[in-house]
Amino acid sequence: MSAATHETTERTPVDFWFDPLCPWAWLTSRWLLEVGKARRIAPSFHVMSLAYLNEDKEISDDYRKFLEHAWEPVRVVTAAADAEGADVVLPLYTAMGNRIHLEGRRADRALIEESLQEVGLPVGLADAMTDPSYDDDIRKSHHLGMDQVGQEVGTPVISVDGVAFFGPVVTPAPKGEAAGKLWDGVLLVAGTPGFYELKRSREKGPDFG
Repeated sequence: MSAATHETTERTPVDFWFDPLCPWAWLTSRWLLEVGKARRIAPSFHVMSLAYLNEDKEISDDYRKFLEHAWEPVRVVTAAADAEGADVVLPLYTAMGNRIHLEGRRADRALIEESLQEVGLPVGLADAMTDPSYDDDIRKSHHLGMDQVGQEVGTPVISVDGVAFFGPVVTPAPKGEAAGKLWDGVLLVAGTPGFYELKRSREKGPDFG
């Protein structure tokens, strides 16, 4: 066994479900990557769909309009994973997220193609944006995460060591040992039998600084 393989087996697998358009999931994903530097975890990234989650729910007209094109980035991530393997999910998500959340751009075809090019993937995968044949795989991935926490929450969802939870919703994303300490605390409360919720009103929007 190589040193790299031995190191991987010592790390705790962590599964993370995201929709590329969600700014809160983006912040949590960046925090989780910081946790990976401070704690011995091995995150794996999977798609869920805000459009699918909310398709039968009473939501505002503005949010409904926002979700009209929300299938598109998720389809592309799914198509890329189908074509090239699961290892492309995180770099493609990062390339998309930098543009969507840090640059404030709309997730149109130009953005998708730029993101694909950045990570060395064929730009033709952008055709998946309007291809509903990927939706069944998206729904399956969605349910693998969401069924562990219930349908009344959204993204992000994290699953580790048989414990799954929504969140944490935090801004800005903690870095360094602060990220590790938050991870320790989240695992403590989420792993407590019968624990369901710890929440307060948000006083600020996403801070990507």
